[in-house]
Amino acid sequence: MTLALALYEPDIAQNAGTLARACACLGLSLHIIEPAGFPAGDAGFRRAGMDYLDRAAILRHASFARFEEWRRSEARRLVLCTTRGAVAHTAFAFAPDDVLLLGRESAGVPEAIHAAANARIRVPQVEGTRSLNVALAGAMILGEALRQTGGI
Repeated sequence: MTLALALYEPDIAQNAGTLARACACLGLSLHIIEPAGFPAGDAGFRRAGMDYLDRAAILRHASFARFEEWRRSEARRLVLCTTRGAVAHTAFAFAPDDVLLLGRESAGVPEAIHAAANARIRVPQVEGTRSLNVALAGAMILGEALRQTGGI
């Protein structure tokens, strides 16, 4: 099993497309938890993903409950990437079968999903800044997770 990236109800097609492209290039699956704030064939999603979307392993889950059914059947740990995370992503010990969950750009994830996560990590930032772009944060975290687990 390899790392996987999941997006919780993504708002911005271009961010999701950028992360789909990253997953295609890194050999990872991308899980989109519906409802997304854009249709599957959105032009911004396709433009950001470019011709890599045909190579991307994208799985759509109708809801978080359906995503959880899949994740639990695979016995994978859920690592929530959040500005409220207690541990820096560089100090966290990733496992090869982790699923890294990124929240919605406009609102993160609800408390119930925070509670469902096995771990909560963050990208450290300077005081007074709110958050990084989700695609940028996802790429940073994926890079560290792949470095630790011996991925690409």
